Amino acid sequence: MLVIKDGHVIDSASRVDEVLDVRICDGRIQEVGKALAISEGEVIDASGCIVAPGLMDAHVHFRDPGFTHKEDIGTGAEAAKKGGFTTVVLMANTRPVVDDPETLAYVLDKGNKTGMRIHSCATVTKGMAGKELVDMALLKEKGAAGFTDDGLPIMDEAVLRAAFEEAKKLDMPISLHEEDPAYIKQPGVNRGAVAEKIGYGGASHEAEDVMVKRDCQIALETGARVCIQHISSAVSVEIVREYKNKGADIHAEATPHHFSLTEDAVLEYGTMARMNPPVRTEADRQAIIEGLKDGTIDMIVTDHAPHTREEKHVPMEKAPSGIIGLETSLSLGIKNLVKPGHLTMMQLMEKMSRNPADFYHLKPWSVTKDSVADLVIFNPDETWKVESFRSKSDNSPFLGWELPGVVKYTICGGQVVYS
Repeated sequence: MLVIKDGHVIDSASRVDEVLDVRICDGRIQEVGKALAISEGEVIDASGCIVAPGLMDAHVHFRDPGFTHKEDIGTGAEAAKKGGFTTVVLMANTRPVVDDPETLAYVLDKGNKTGMRIHSCATVTKGMAGKELVDMALLKEKGAAGFTDDGLPIMDEAVLRAAFEEAKKLDMPISLHEEDPAYIKQPGVNRGAVAEKIGYGGASHEAEDVMVKRDCQIALETGARVCIQHISSAVSVEIVREYKNKGADIHAEATPHHFSLTEDAVLEYGTMARMNPPVRTEADRQAIIEGLKDGTIDMIVTDHAPHTREEKHVPMEKAPSGIIGLETSLSLGIKNLVKPGHLTMMQLMEKMSRNPADFYHLKPWSVTKDSVADLVIFNPDETWKVESFRSKSDNSPFLGWELPGVVKYTICGGQVVYS
């Protein structure tokens, strides 16, 4: 038995937004109400804190199998719990890639031992080579949450169309990394004023825009459920908005780094601000925020991408792209979206929990009677300094930042997995 007292419950599923008590028993919420009687069990005083459904990150890289010197499923899970996440969806670009039942089973079996809910995508194409589709029906049967070749674009339009048609038939989601190599001189930095200043070729926003336009059109024609991953360009935001209005089943992700940073971060943080797609201009950042406000962008994800210090502490052209994000995501959302008034806390929770679950056909948890007790308890006003991580890696431009939003407890299946 666990009772959470006097927490401000914010639940985008039930639209509850008030101070309540929550009683948990046998992994489920037994009762929600005011001044609940306490007869036994542990009591958590949640005064001044938000109590919400556990967060869900629909785009993470735990590097397992193949790159476990950067992260593994266990350390990735610990980082997720500290960030308030009870559910994550792993990307498939491991070594070997997740394109067969055996590798998928390895990932899911390790995930089942972490004390949180770990799902995994499979790749769209065999070996992520962009040529031949995986057996999508078999991988769905074996537990794949969706399909993505994240890390690489699918350049062959015929292959992509066939994938959309099969995914539609199977009622499965597909997520797309949108960067056409023809518009990239050097990856990871926006092609613009900063790239020119440091003498780096950079990646144009057109690399994203042309792919998003093509793929939204194919999604409209096939009816497939498609996510535009880690959107970075103002033009792409507008394209997604256009095709949503046309009736396409299009969804979009924004990362905290894309709504928190601009290309100027490269001058301050060097390779810690190198990522694919790059952080771009202030106009792009503002367009992403507008997309989050009007629902064009319906998911906030981290694209948690661990790399070692040795890999990142090299010249820009030799460094891998990507940063970690699970432990700072909620705080950056509070700092850059809620505090300035762009989103309400309810809207932030919707984009960090309910909407990702809906996209992947997972039941979104709620703070209501009989729901599974997957919860996060956090103080939105208390601040903390980013000094260390539970992740195996620490490649983050946010080291040293003072951020609002301290996660006090993460509860999964009624068990406290982080406090």
